Amino acid sequence: MEHNHEKMLDMVRHELPTDELLCDLSDLFRLFGDTTRVKILFSLFESEMCVCAIAELLGMTQSAISHQLKILKDANLVANRREGKTIYYFLSDDHVRTIISKGFEHLIEERTENNEEDI
Repeated sequence: MEHNHEKMLDMVRHELPTDELLCDLSDLFRLFGDTTRVKILFSLFESEMCVCAIAELLGMTQSAISHQLKILKDANLVANRREGKTIYYFLSDDHVRTIISKGFEHLIEERTENNEEDI
């Protein structure tokens, strides 16, 4: 009996997102490829923060943090609000928290399965 892939291929083709959406998804994941940006996003899990607080927390310059925040804001991963002269940054929505949390859960699971201690 010959194996027929047509039914499976039709189903996958029907569910496969457009190239444009897949490219956008790839761009989104590329943003998580920078440790500083991931640290900033993790920092914003607990509370909104101003640039100077994030810079102090991460031991970086305000200029470096501002540059990364602009990238995250342009990608709609963080948003901000102004209070007087201070701008506070926060995660733009719960999807951002979910993406990072799920990635971190996967990492912990993999390390636990491999009996790695450094979690």
